[in-house]
Amino acid sequence: VQLQAFGGGFVQAGGSLRLSCAASEHTFSRGAMGWFRQAPGKEREFVAAIRGDAGMYYYHDSVKGRFTLSRDNAKNTVYLQMNSLKPEDTAVYYCVGRAIWNAQYHNPRNYEHWGQGTQVTVSS
Repeated sequence: VQLQAFGGGFVQAGGSLRLSCAASEHTFSRGAMGWFRQAPGKEREFVAAIRGDAGMYYYHDSVKGRFTLSRDNAKNTVYLQMNSLKPEDTAVYYCVGRAIWNAQYHNPRNYEHWGQGTQVTVSS
């Protein structure tokens, strides 16, 4: 299974970006898809995830109310709409997938599949 992430870029603080992640196969309907990010010198951080079998969404506290995760099952794609971006959101964003759901959605080691990463830069 391959995950391809799109949509990163450069934006001023307060702006918006939408990231997309397309899966080559529809294998996450009983698992999870989501996003992590990693800023220079920092550990990889959970951003958001969707539980495939229940349609439940999970967000890191720092992005709640600003980021929205959604999915298009027909296209095997998830989207991360990022609004009110802040300089501290600057990072490489990685799309992730796991075939079978478990409660460790915030743990990067929980995910079997990773996309290539897309850079998001927010200027102050």
